[in-house]
Amino acid sequence: MIGLWLELPTWALFAVLTLGYGATGAVITWLAVASPVSPWIKSFTGVVAPFMATVSVLFSLLTGFLAGDIADRNRQAWRAVNGEASAIVMVNTLSIAAASDMAAIRAQLRTYVDSVLKDEWPAMAEGRRSAATGTALRDLLREVADPAIARDAGQTVHAALLNAVIRVRDARADRLALASDQTNDVKWLTVLALGLVTQIAVALVHLDKPRAKVAAMAVFTLGAVIALGLVALQEYPFSGHMRVSPVPLERTLALITPPGG
Repeated sequence: MIGLWLELPTWALFAVLTLGYGATGAVITWLAVASPVSPWIKSFTGVVAPFMATVSVLFSLLTGFLAGDIADRNRQAWRAVNGEASAIVMVNTLSIAAASDMAAIRAQLRTYVDSVLKDEWPAMAEGRRSAATGTALRDLLREVADPAIARDAGQTVHAALLNAVIRVRDARADRLALASDQTNDVKWLTVLALGLVTQIAVALVHLDKPRAKVAAMAVFTLGAVIALGLVALQEYPFSGHMRVSPVPLERTLALITPPGG
């Protein structure tokens, strides 16, 4: 359910938050002011303002922790994509600078990058990986691991090529792990539930002042919708509204000399 909400368009995401917290705020206010159980609820009059502060601070802290986790994951995703692009450039540069002809390696490298952009990048939006891209990476590793490279170009060049391709493999693994990460769903449920608890705390503090209750509830609800909505826009680094761009990989594809080029 959380995943479906986070994947909604921006306007719909904010609309669900607004309607959800608006509805709970209205129900809580009605229960405290005009419902049949209103007299019983008003018997709790006397809850002091610092009580609300404890709940709201807890809500703020968990929202901040969630936002920090999401921001860190986006930074990791950016580093993974740029690290992968850097390693690809290194493989291409070494294959050109080597004394022996390494056109086969560049052709396989181009196949891999092309598969990442055309097959795997769209699949990551659904938390999946591309089998075709995995095959292309294995073919690239097999091509670079050929012992003939050490004989023709030297052991140093061969070792540098292998290390660069391993960096490509590791960066891809990090990218895929970040794309399929769903560990924040429980945190989102916790934060959303605490938002509701904070609304209840606002109502308890203002049981004897209906107008102040409505004003405080409206202000908190507006603040919660804005904060949670902006954090939610960044939840998915490769499929969200503020996603990591594949431009670094697209630039590497333009650098790799095509077969026969």
